[in-house]
Amino acid sequence: MNPIWGNLIGAGIVLMTVVFVAIWYWAWRPRHKRKFDAMARLPMHDTDEDDR
Repeated sequence: MNPIWGNLIGAGIVLMTVVFVAIWYWAWRPRHKRKFDAMARLPMHDTDEDDR
C-alpha cells in the first residue's frame, strides 16, 4: 500500500475531530441555553387539546 494513504487517513481523522469539537462548542454556547431548555420541556407540556 502506498504510504500516502496513511497521511490521508490521518488528515481525515484530524478533520473529523475538528468538526466534532466545533459542533460541540456550538451546542454548548451560553446563548443556546434558553432555546435548548425550552425544547427540553416540550415533551412535558400537558395539552388537553388531544382529549377534546
